[in-house]
Amino acid sequence: MVKRVITGAHYGLKDWLAQRVTALVMAVYVIVFVGILLICPPRQYEGWRALFSNQWMRIATMVFFLSLFWHAWIGMRNILMDYVKPTGVRLGLEVAVLLVLAGYAVWAVQILWSL
Repeated sequence: MVKRVITGAHYGLKDWLAQRVTALVMAVYVIVFVGILLICPPRQYEGWRALFSNQWMRIATMVFFLSLFWHAWIGMRNILMDYVKPTGVRLGLEVAVLLVLAGYAVWAVQILWSL
């Protein structure tokens, strides 16, 4: 009898699709943002403040950052599952990554909505 060894959590297609969708969201945001900067580049702080005072720009930027954090989480979780074999160490690193990404998300909200 052959004993099957199961590794990882078999996220598979869901993670693959999430990586592609988040990458697409980030790419579209970067293209639009660069287009805005080419058309009417803000020269001073007031220009940048005016750009990000628009609600649609804040929301688009927040969607970009949430996509970035989700993309990073999937990538880091897969790297940790592949290369960190001791379960306790891997769990500790995953919790650390989650806390850092959650902190960055809170920080992004604070920056975007404090303008």
